[in-house]
Amino acid sequence: MGSSDEKAGLTRRGAVGSLAALAAAPGLATAGTAHRPRKAPAPFLWGTATAAHQIEGGNVHSDFWLAENVKPTVFAEPSADACDSYHRYGEDIALAARLGFNCHRFGIEWARIEPEPGMFSMAALDHYKRVIEACHAHGLAPMVTYSHWTVPRWFAARGGFTQADSPDLFARFAERATKHLGDGISYASTFNEANIQRIAAILFAGGGDQLRQALTGMIGACAKASGSDRFSMVLFEPAERVEPQMVKAHHQAMAAIKAGPGSFPVGVTISMQAVEAVVPAAQARAEALRGALYGPWLDAAKGADFVGVQTYTRLRVGPDGIVPAPQGAEMTEAGYEFRPEALEDTIRYAAKVTGRPVIVTENGIATNNDARRIAYIDQALAGVKRCLADGIDLRGYVHWSLLDNFEWISGYKQKFGLVAVDRTTFRRSPKPSAVHLGQIARKGRP
Repeated sequence: MGSSDEKAGLTRRGAVGSLAALAAAPGLATAGTAHRPRKAPAPFLWGTATAAHQIEGGNVHSDFWLAENVKPTVFAEPSADACDSYHRYGEDIALAARLGFNCHRFGIEWARIEPEPGMFSMAALDHYKRVIEACHAHGLAPMVTYSHWTVPRWFAARGGFTQADSPDLFARFAERATKHLGDGISYASTFNEANIQRIAAILFAGGGDQLRQALTGMIGACAKASGSDRFSMVLFEPAERVEPQMVKAHHQAMAAIKAGPGSFPVGVTISMQAVEAVVPAAQARAEALRGALYGPWLDAAKGADFVGVQTYTRLRVGPDGIVPAPQGAEMTEAGYEFRPEALEDTIRYAAKVTGRPVIVTENGIATNNDARRIAYIDQALAGVKRCLADGIDLRGYVHWSLLDNFEWISGYKQKFGLVAVDRTTFRRSPKPSAVHLGQIARKGRP
C-alpha cells in the first residue's frame, strides 16, 4: 500500500498537487446561440457544493463503498455515515440559506436510484424530490450533479465506462431521474470533473509502484467480492479506456435531460487548474499540458449551456515538465500550493475556448486555519470581480464545500468545509468563513 502522502495526493482536489426566487431565474444561453458577454448577469449565483457520496452516508450499493471496505484498499478510512446528510439534508439546506446563499449544488446518487440494473427505486427518487423541494422552500436554486464519480456496484462490476453500451445505461438513468425530478431542477451537470482521469494521471507518473500495486490489489478485491472478472471505477481508470464512452454518455445524457420535464441549463464541470510556464522557453510545453489535461471535454462543453469551472491551484511547468511549487510557498492541507489567483486564469480560459457562459462550480481550500480560508476566498473573488468587469459571461460562484466531509481516499482528515461537522453527533458548526462568504453573497455581487 502507498504511503499516507501518496494516498493524500490521489483525490479530486489533491490530484493537481503530487449560486431568491431562483426557480424563476433567467436561464443560460442554450447551445447553439451566440455568446454575448454581459457585465451584469442577474441573478448572480452564490452557493456551496456537495457530493452525494461525500456527505450522505450509507451509500452501500456504490462502487466506492465496496472499495473502501475491501482489503487491500487505498482508502484511509471508509465513508460510513459520512455527514448523515441523507437524513439531515433539511438542516443543511436551511443552514446554507441562513448564511446568505441562493444556490445549492448537490448530487443525486445513481447507486441509490438504480441499485440493480433496470430496478429504479421510487423511494430514492422521492427522497431527491424532497431535497429539491427543500431547496426551493429556502430560496435556493437546486443545481444537480447527475454523476459525481460514484456508480452502482453492478455497473462497475460489468466494466463501468469501459463498455460500449455504458452511455446507453447512463442516459437511461438520466432520463428516469429527470422524469421524476426535472420540474424542480434549476441547473444541472452530467458529470463532475469529467476529465478526472487526465488529472489523476499526473500522480501516477510520480506516485510510484507502491501506489499502482495498491490500486491493482484493491480493484482485484472489488472484482472478486462482486463475483466478476473486472471492476471499473471512474477515478482510477486511464482516460483512453473510458473517455470515449464518457464523452458519448455526456451527450446522450444531456439530450435525455433536455427532453424534460423541466427547462433548465445543462452543462458539464471540468477540473481546471491554472497552467503557468516558469520561463518563456516552457510556454509551448505549458500549453501542450493544458490541452492534455482537458482533452475533448472543453470541446464537449461547447455544446452545453454552460461550463462548470472547478479550480483549486496551479501547475507550474518548466522546460522539462511540471515543477514543484516555489520554495517557501504556502501549501494547503491537501498538499498543493495556496494559489487562489488560479481561478481567474481558468475562468478566462474556459470562456475563451468554449464561448459558453461560465459558472464556478467548485473552488476552495483544505485547511485547518479558517483565517487562511477567508483569505483564499477574498483573493479568488477579486479575480471573479475582474472577470465580470471585463465582460466575461460569468454566472456564479459555488464554493467547495458546505461541509467538512469525506474526501475520498484521504478520508475525513482534509477540511474543505465552511461548516464543521462533529464526527460523532453530526452537529453542524459554521466557521467564520461561512459567515464571511455569506455576507458577500447577500450583497449580490463580488
